[in-house]
Amino acid sequence: MGLRLVALLTVDPELELVAALETDRHPHIGKDTGILAGMGPNEIPLTAEIETDIDVIIDFSVPEAAERIVLASVEHGIPLVTATTGLDESQQERVAQAAQQIPVVSAPNMSLAVNLTMKLTEIAARALREHDIGTDVEIIERHHRYKEDAPSGTALRFGEIVADGMGQTHHVHGRHGRPGVRSQDEIGYHALRVGDNPGEHTIVFGMIGEKVELTVGATSRDCYAMGAISAAKFVIQQPPGMYGMNDVLGL
Repeated sequence: MGLRLVALLTVDPELELVAALETDRHPHIGKDTGILAGMGPNEIPLTAEIETDIDVIIDFSVPEAAERIVLASVEHGIPLVTATTGLDESQQERVAQAAQQIPVVSAPNMSLAVNLTMKLTEIAARALREHDIGTDVEIIERHHRYKEDAPSGTALRFGEIVADGMGQTHHVHGRHGRPGVRSQDEIGYHALRVGDNPGEHTIVFGMIGEKVELTVGATSRDCYAMGAISAAKFVIQQPPGMYGMNDVLGL
């Protein structure tokens, strides 16, 4: 994701890349990020240091790194866009506390298509609950073999949207053995890790005699990078507070 952000920011007419952050243990520390991203030299080395003349930070990392990025953003008063998933409760609380001092866009997924599908999921959940016809909901997600958390943060967010709309109270992760008859107060999650899949989610609403499936999939990581860049342009203009991609996209 970092390399795709470097590449897309290189050609963006509104934003200028001024730093590219990594752990100080990364083997490419000090190397030209333009060359690493396949865009030619840009004289911006990969670094572990945060400069204070940064207008906005985009964070796609891991929870431990994201926690440090949040603290540094608050310390320097820098607006933040964070798409890191797998945060525990204390780390999520730190993000929420940061939003009291700086503007923060926090979302498990920056894709326009994913966030549009979330809105469609919300509409479907409310409609199916209103008509109360007995609906089973399962969420299937596919990602590349290197993804460390499961289910994805995006899948969990889809589950939250469904539960808010329909009232399920149990979240079940996979099935095996003889779990018995399925309860309608549960949402089932199934995480697949295959090859280089950049991300795919299917929300299944199953009724007797019919079903509705909402599927959204990425063909490259550029959709996430472009969404994050849009979020960066948005958050720079905002007062301190917590924002989501619905705010960025006007959904």
